[in-house]
Amino acid sequence: MSGRNASDELRVLCSPGPLFLQPLWDGLRAREALLQSPFFPAVFSICTYLGCCLPFVLLDALCPWVPALRRYKIHPDFAPSARQLLPCLAQTLYQHAVFVFPVTLLDWARGPAPVPPEAPELLQLARHVGCCLLLFDAEFFAWHVLHHRVPWLYRTFHKVHHQNAASFALATQYMSVWELFSLGFFHLLNVTLLECHPLTVLVFHVLNIWLSVEDHSGYDFPWSTHRLVPFGCYGGVEHHDLHHSQFNCNFAPYFTHWDKLLGTFRSPHAK
Repeated sequence: MSGRNASDELRVLCSPGPLFLQPLWDGLRAREALLQSPFFPAVFSICTYLGCCLPFVLLDALCPWVPALRRYKIHPDFAPSARQLLPCLAQTLYQHAVFVFPVTLLDWARGPAPVPPEAPELLQLARHVGCCLLLFDAEFFAWHVLHHRVPWLYRTFHKVHHQNAASFALATQYMSVWELFSLGFFHLLNVTLLECHPLTVLVFHVLNIWLSVEDHSGYDFPWSTHRLVPFGCYGGVEHHDLHHSQFNCNFAPYFTHWDKLLGTFRSPHAK
């Protein structure tokens, strides 16, 4: 029996079909009423964002008592104050309550989205998430360059995101409503174009938020994403921090190829 169970587990892990993700998807489908709730998109979004920010907020709070943490900070002497943290948190909560929730409510009023019985294949999920990240990176690169090169667009819509010279996690979504909706539009456009499974949409959303927060966190750990992706293809926290300090370089949120191709790449090690 134990040999048969081990064989069955190996078959599930190696299966090209949806077997590997099916238990997870079945668990989510059992809470279909929650998934179909008009509150779910906004609540899931804000909970994901705050959950990603919380580890870095705690690290910033611990830094004065644990000096060893400073070796991982790109600005070792900087710690966000309550006067910086609270406005960022308040603006995020306000924008989700006043702008994001009404939009998701209108979408919910159109009728519930179908919930497929089968989970996506693991490789399909990974492929779609990767494509969504690449598309999002290209879209935001173009948006970002435009909003830096046109002074009116920068002053009106993007300047607020640059009010904090040194980045910290809760400053990730300290942005104008137009910028927030632009990012949301790119997210929705990509998962729609690729006809992503609902589970893929959730995974992409969580990963996208995590990578954004990590880029603004101010921490460069040995396990940070840019250290795990080979060949310098991924920028990371120092790459994005250089954009916040110099404004005219490193416009792509994640990958480096667009900045390298169009001459706006600057290495943090050459500053």
